[in-house]
Amino acid sequence: MHEQYMRLALQLAARAAGRTSPNPLVGAVIVKDNQIVGQGYHKKAGTPHAEIHALREAGEKARGAVLYVTLEPCSHFGRTPPCSEAVINAGISEVFVAMEDPNPLVAGRGIKQMVNAGVRVHVGLLEQEARRANEVFIKYITTGKPFILLKTAMTVDGRIATRTGHSKWVTAEPAREMVHRLRNRYDAILVGVNTVLADNPALTCRLAGGGRDPVRIILDSRARIPADSRVLTQDSDAPTFVAVTDKASIAGIKSLASVGAKLVRTAADGQGRVDLHDLITKLGEMEITGLLVEGGAEVAASFLEARLVDKVLTFIAPKIVGGKEAPGPIGGAGADTMDRAVRLESVNSGCIGEDFFIEGYPAYR
Repeated sequence: MHEQYMRLALQLAARAAGRTSPNPLVGAVIVKDNQIVGQGYHKKAGTPHAEIHALREAGEKARGAVLYVTLEPCSHFGRTPPCSEAVINAGISEVFVAMEDPNPLVAGRGIKQMVNAGVRVHVGLLEQEARRANEVFIKYITTGKPFILLKTAMTVDGRIATRTGHSKWVTAEPAREMVHRLRNRYDAILVGVNTVLADNPALTCRLAGGGRDPVRIILDSRARIPADSRVLTQDSDAPTFVAVTDKASIAGIKSLASVGAKLVRTAADGQGRVDLHDLITKLGEMEITGLLVEGGAEVAASFLEARLVDKVLTFIAPKIVGGKEAPGPIGGAGADTMDRAVRLESVNSGCIGEDFFIEGYPAYR
């Protein structure tokens, strides 16, 4: 029964996916006499937290009730007052917390406050599920840098395009819709300048029921993006950032500025490209908590070689392209022996429509 209520809290939290950054996803359920008397979830940064919504719905029924919450109630004044005090003042007698808050400003203080006030507190119910639900927040709040998901799509013989460069579409509509759900959830999406030059993508979220466009980030060390590219000219509430180095031409920078692109100046790596470590640090300072890297092959290789990828999601289409000149999803030099390959851990796989997917977490050596 306890797990049932906590799973409901996790489901509630997921409703706000992509809307709470830089805050975590949190859901709360209040139960009294085996009846749900209040529930809620954190909807947006700066608005009431999940516990407050649940307590307001429960009213006086919260006294002597049990609270199930997916993350430790906060104990500090941030954009909103501390939730631990609200839980105590409402007369909640018992609290099940899925996981301790990794935020250094909380980190067990909320739990301690409740315990000191006589509330029975249990920590760790469905903790693994809660951590996965908030993996983006956990990475960001503990390192100050965004969680990075590398997404690729290929045919069953490992091709992302034909030998002529034709790539629309590798996967079927259900898989492409899943990608748009990811764009709706992650703060930002990143591609390299070559992808913009070759495909002229929009990099927007196109869900049938509506969605939120991610911030668009283009790696373009020399500022080569044409001013009429879709990533720069489309109607979108999300801005486009172009990461450049000191190799960028004055004319290119002026051209980008003329269409409203925002520049992120970074150091250059050993090959004169955008230094990814420097860029990721800057993105963290901009409160970008989650970054979706979509390509192309050289960009994917660069992120893996820099050990910046936190999670990999690969779609595999039941198609065979063939041709030794047809490109694969990961470029670069690659591993020289199989034991140097990047292994994925905690692997999950399945089908979406006619396509397959594999996701996992890189275990760097």
